[in-house]
Amino acid sequence: MAEEKKAQASGVWPKVKPFVNGGASGMLATCVIQPIDMIKVRIQLGQGSAGTVTRNMLKDEGVRAFYKGLSAGLLRQATYTTARLGSFKMLTNKAIEANDGKPLPLYQKALCGLTAGAIGATVGSPADLALIRMQADATLPVAQRRNYTNAFHALYRIVADEGVLALWKGAGPTVVRAMALNMGMLASYDQSVEFFKDNLGLGEAATVVGASTISGFFAAACSLPFDYVKTQIQKMQPDASGKYPYTGSLDCAMKTLKAGGPFKFYTGFPVYCVRIAPHVMMTWIFLNQIQKAEKKIGL
Repeated sequence: MAEEKKAQASGVWPKVKPFVNGGASGMLATCVIQPIDMIKVRIQLGQGSAGTVTRNMLKDEGVRAFYKGLSAGLLRQATYTTARLGSFKMLTNKAIEANDGKPLPLYQKALCGLTAGAIGATVGSPADLALIRMQADATLPVAQRRNYTNAFHALYRIVADEGVLALWKGAGPTVVRAMALNMGMLASYDQSVEFFKDNLGLGEAATVVGASTISGFFAAACSLPFDYVKTQIQKMQPDASGKYPYTGSLDCAMKTLKAGGPFKFYTGFPVYCVRIAPHVMMTWIFLNQIQKAEKKIGL
């Protein structure tokens, strides 16, 4: 029996555990953060400040509007965060082995974060597209609304109306944005944990809170310009002649820069930062609690 358990421990579960834990922690965090994410998208779509958007949503659509697209958000975490956190753990473990067990320098952590972000975004792009469309739907004229009922209905309709490849519409900026976000989030988190533990001697709770706050800020600062372009590409509609406002992410970036200057890319930064930092913090906290629970039951 002991040999069987040992074989199981060295089998499939240790390999899939980082992916399962990452996806579960991301989904739990999303349940809490979804209302802030909804406000952020409305701000980027030009509906006003955080206060104005919140009041209008409550007045016109009710509390349920803050959770519109939650199914797509959970599906996104089940794909994107599962892949990125699992990949980052595996990549860093391999890098540490190659480094004779020594802590990784920051640039190696950044490279692992970039790679994990690209993998996660490629896997999660269809769910991300469904999420953006569901959140933006209420801002469109009634005749142009897609009226998706849930994430799976959105994916079905996209495939039926636009083809399978449409699921990866805007995947280019999505991948680039994810690479920037994960470089900022994952590398700075690991580096901050080492600093708080080794240099400052902080306890576990203070380390998680401090490192998560720092990584959340860097994740937001690195990724918001790409997030803005990605959102514009994914929610664009053709005009009467069938022409889209942007030919691609570079065209969108150049037109945005020309029309509003570089700070236009940081539209909604305070709300975006407030949304990213708590999500990062709760993701790591949930992950830590999941790992503790697994350890207690022998997983």
